[in-house]
Amino acid sequence: MIRVLLADDQTLVRAAFAMLVESASDMEVVAQAGTGLEAVGLARTHRPDIVVMDIRMPELDGIEATRLIAADGELAGVKLLVLTTYDTDEHVVEALRAGASGFLVKDTRPAELLAAIRTVSAGDALLSPGPTARLISRVLRGPELPLRGAPGGPDCLSDRERQVLGLVARGLNNTEIAETLGLSPLTAKTHVSRIMGKLGARDRAQLVIVAYESGLAVPAGDAADGS
Repeated sequence: MIRVLLADDQTLVRAAFAMLVESASDMEVVAQAGTGLEAVGLARTHRPDIVVMDIRMPELDGIEATRLIAADGELAGVKLLVLTTYDTDEHVVEALRAGASGFLVKDTRPAELLAAIRTVSAGDALLSPGPTARLISRVLRGPELPLRGAPGGPDCLSDRERQVLGLVARGLNNTEIAETLGLSPLTAKTHVSRIMGKLGARDRAQLVIVAYESGLAVPAGDAADGS
């Protein structure tokens, strides 16, 4: 069973998500939080497999709550999936930097939300390349919010690892990376794991941030206009 903690300040939204999650035979809701501070406390108490976190929360916003959970060594196995009202919310990038493994907009279809929970709880990043690229591009252009990736930088990577990182940023999984580069899936997985280790990244979501920040990946709009 996938143990889920739901964090949203809107009671009706939270109740609807709880009903949806409980309808799945492989999931259960272990706790519900109405504030970011409560979400952190409940995560420490229940140690769920995944926290579905609304970004805009009272007392402690979802970004800071995500950061506290991700930084807690005793909660290393807890995955975070953030929810936002719009896929143009720059705060999503900050949530990914803070340790979230992916994001969804709140009006996503029920089946997609359940699939997202399964994906993130399995250890994969859930990133929609189009919206993610637009968000990162917007943040990179905004001097008021500098973008910082993982502690390391791409200069420490080999040419092959830089290729792999670029493909991760495009949203390819290990199998697709292997097919693109003519590698075995195991070799592709090894490359991704080694890159994460070198860059000090928590997961593939942070790898995407590093790739865009370093210029290894370029949003489609920028590539088209040459900026």
